[in-house]
Amino acid sequence: MSGRGRRAVLPPSGHRVEPPLALEGLVVTVTNKAGFTKEFDFTALSVAEPMQRSLAASFAARSRGWTSHTTARTCWTGLEMFAKFVADLGSPPDDLDGLSTSDLQSWRDRHVDTNSGKTTLRVVRGLLQGDARLAGGPVAEELARRIPRPVPSKQSYEESERDRVVLTAQRQFRSAWLRIGENTQLLSRWRAGDIAEGSRDWKIGMVLDHIARTGDAPRTVLPGGLKQVTHHRVLGGTGLEKTWGRLFLTRMELTALAVLLTDRFAWNLSVYDRMPVPTRSSSAGETASVTYQVRVEKRRAGDGRWFSTENVTDSGADSPGRLITQALEATAHSRTLANLLKPGSDLFMAARAYHAEQEHVDLDRPAPVGPVSFGVSYAMAKQWAKNNGLGGSPFGRVRRTTVTNEGRPLQHTQGTHESIYVLPDKRVQRASRHVFEDGAREALEQARAVVFGGKIADEPAPGHQETATADCEDEETSPWPAPAGGCGADFLLCLACPNAHVHPGHHPRLAHLHQQILSLRSATDERTFRKRWNDHLLRLEDLRDDTKVGPAAWAAALARVSDADRTVVRLLLKEDLAP
Repeated sequence: MSGRGRRAVLPPSGHRVEPPLALEGLVVTVTNKAGFTKEFDFTALSVAEPMQRSLAASFAARSRGWTSHTTARTCWTGLEMFAKFVADLGSPPDDLDGLSTSDLQSWRDRHVDTNSGKTTLRVVRGLLQGDARLAGGPVAEELARRIPRPVPSKQSYEESERDRVVLTAQRQFRSAWLRIGENTQLLSRWRAGDIAEGSRDWKIGMVLDHIARTGDAPRTVLPGGLKQVTHHRVLGGTGLEKTWGRLFLTRMELTALAVLLTDRFAWNLSVYDRMPVPTRSSSAGETASVTYQVRVEKRRAGDGRWFSTENVTDSGADSPGRLITQALEATAHSRTLANLLKPGSDLFMAARAYHAEQEHVDLDRPAPVGPVSFGVSYAMAKQWAKNNGLGGSPFGRVRRTTVTNEGRPLQHTQGTHESIYVLPDKRVQRASRHVFEDGAREALEQARAVVFGGKIADEPAPGHQETATADCEDEETSPWPAPAGGCGADFLLCLACPNAHVHPGHHPRLAHLHQQILSLRSATDERTFRKRWNDHLLRLEDLRDDTKVGPAAWAAALARVSDADRTVVRLLLKEDLAP
């Protein structure tokens, strides 16, 4: 059933889903959203056959939730690296249950210092944790260790940099739009019979009609077998702008259009591969305006949240919708030809490829229809930037610039907006410095009230005093001194103190304490809960965050809660341990 309560369409009778893991247990088949399959042969991994089979089984189990071959290739690349690491060990284990804690520590140390390495660690960890033999014991605890988040490396453009990119795209797309518009008008006049037969414009109109229906100008085969544009003298040359380019965007011109759309709407590069033709309706109470409904698909948002619809209005030359209008005009002939060759084609971002694709390799992207290709690949983005002397693909930085300029989430969550786009961005930091200075003291006091204020440790330190929730480095310098000396703070408030040290020995008790405080919500009125328990709950949830203990290690700690931990937590909640 859909999220709106509509009953799903049942598959035909006799429908059977093939299992991803082949009978021999060494080949996994991954099916993407479009129904295309890709095989991964685990005999290619440089480890013993038992480990090949174990990795294949875990890979197959996880693949059931994948919708793209790109995800599968990312996991496969991580496994290839892991297999090579295992093969290079002094005594490589035959299967996963032979992996030691020191093996996994070495694997972690090799990759944890780089962004790509952190991604590899996460990918491989997910596959290893799928094996039941690694679900408990020291190896499971090592796998549960927090992996730091990648450090955002991309920055928004400075104003001058952004102007250079956008002006380059504007010049290229506008030139193409004018060219196609002029030839479209000529073709319309020819089809309406408004041009004198036999004139130069009439001959060009005839060629344009052939281009619109086939995607290319008429060509004559010369005696030597070469092909030549039949009407090249009438057309004024044989280059693409004089032939099929009169009605079709090139792929680089389509890329320039995508740059402008990203600058305007902050759409991701992958969106352009699957964006359907926008629908239109007259704006309410307006006769000169038109509103487009643009469907945006972002698969990384997760199942059930892939699609969103944005309403964009064209009310004049400077309105956001004017670019959509121009894009529809520039891609019209490409879309019409694709629909003629394959009825039902409705993709928006269409261009004419220079050469027909011999074999469609990237099955996550839409296949071309005749000479018409769809969307903008990462390779196209890099080539466009190289052609214009702009370095690497501009899409990530253009999107980041638009998002930070808008100051609000665009196709992502508020948390992602703050942690990925705003806080790490140097341009935002410079622009906001005076704001930070004005509110720093108040913000710091508020933040300290609801976040873990101590330090994360790997083991107990000699000389530290154990408390009910953490180890104390020095009670004499407590922010909450007692009248008679020492610390006068509630033991729950230890987690807000800079003298607190939390190591893995504390994790079970703190995870259990977190569970028990959560359970008080249903037994306590909202006002009382917020006054007595809410700050402690937020502090524990901050401690559980990826940047500190980590959700995986936190969840694993719940399996190690002792009777002593339960007793201490019960006394804390009854306030019998408060000083």
